[in-house]
Amino acid sequence: MADQGILYLVPTPVGNLKDITLRALEILKDCDIVLAEDTRNTGMLLKHYEISKPMQSYHAHNEHEKYKDVLNQINAGKIMALVTDAGTPGISDPGYLIVRECYKNNIKVECLPGATAFVPALVKSGLPCDRFVFEGFLPVKKGRKTRFEFLQNETRTMVFYESPYKLPALLKDSLIYFGADRQISVSREISKLFEETVNGTISEVIQHFEKKAPKGEFVVVMEGKKDAKSE
Repeated sequence: MADQGILYLVPTPVGNLKDITLRALEILKDCDIVLAEDTRNTGMLLKHYEISKPMQSYHAHNEHEKYKDVLNQINAGKIMALVTDAGTPGISDPGYLIVRECYKNNIKVECLPGATAFVPALVKSGLPCDRFVFEGFLPVKKGRKTRFEFLQNETRTMVFYESPYKLPALLKDSLIYFGADRQISVSREISKLFEETVNGTISEVIQHFEKKAPKGEFVVVMEGKKDAKSE
C-alpha cells in the first residue's frame, strides 16, 4: 500500500459472495477505514472474509456533509476504501461526489474492476451490446415523460435498473413509448440463487409478470429503435 492517503473504490458482490476479486479483499484488509453505504451489510461481508476494519457510514443521505471529513482523513494519510451495498461505487450509488472532490484536492483515486449488475444482464440479453446507453433508475414522476420521449429515438440498446414494486410501471410506459413488439430482456437477482432472465417482446414480458409477481432487484435491457438502414 502507498504511504500517502488514497481513496479506493472497491466493488462488492451483487449476489454470490464469491464474486469478489483477490485484490478487493487485499484492499479491504489493508485499508485504514471502510466507507460503507450500509455498515450492517458491509459488516456481514467483512465477517464472511474474516476482515476486521473500522467502518464509517457514507451514503446518499449524508455524502454532502461527510465528504469534507473524508478528504481531511485522506490528507492526514488515511487509506480509505469506499464500498456500496452491492456492485461498483458510483453506478447508481454514492461515489461520484467524493471522487470529484478528491481530484479537486489532488488526492489519488483508484477504482478496482469488479462486480456490477448491468454488465451480465446486458451480455446475456441477446441484444446488441457493442453500443449501449446506461439509464439507471428513471425518474418516478417529474421528468419521466420527457425522458421516455427522448429515449424513443435512441438506437442503442438501453439499460435500466428497477425495483420489483415499480417494474410494472416501467413495462407499461415502455409499451406506450416503444411499442408492443420491441424486444426486451428482464433479469432479476443477478448471481443469486434465484437468478432469472425473461426475454421477449414488451407485450410478452408484461404477460409474464401479470402471471408471476416481480420479486428481487431488476435489470431491464431494451432494444434500441431500428434505424431506416437496418429496417
